[in-house]
Amino acid sequence: MMTHLAKSRRHELVGLELERHDASAAIGDTGAAWWALERAHILSQPDLPLHLRVHWTMLGYAVRTGDLREVAGQTLRLALAPIGSLTGRIPVGNTGRSNVSAFEAMPIPADLRAAVDAETRP
Repeated sequence: MMTHLAKSRRHELVGLELERHDASAAIGDTGAAWWALERAHILSQPDLPLHLRVHWTMLGYAVRTGDLREVAGQTLRLALAPIGSLTGRIPVGNTGRSNVSAFEAMPIPADLRAAVDAETRP
């Protein structure tokens, strides 16, 4: 269970990644924009409202960039996220993109791992 402090820190980190996405998207750097969204997704997974917010942002970016495969993938993930959250079956570390299985756990990048691990310590 997340403490208030941990939840606040998670929201802050996701916010920073979303800002990085916005800045990258504004200059047309789609690789960096998606990278930031993937990092935001990894961080957001334990918090359903935040997780859904990240998928909505991913869907919006897919629409803006005309990526129909990603639009379909994000639409599916928006439907699956609440089910995964309710059943406790969230694939930890998953980047949330359509180019990976929605059910595959993945390694968490080291810098994000430190932030995630800090929440689980008493």
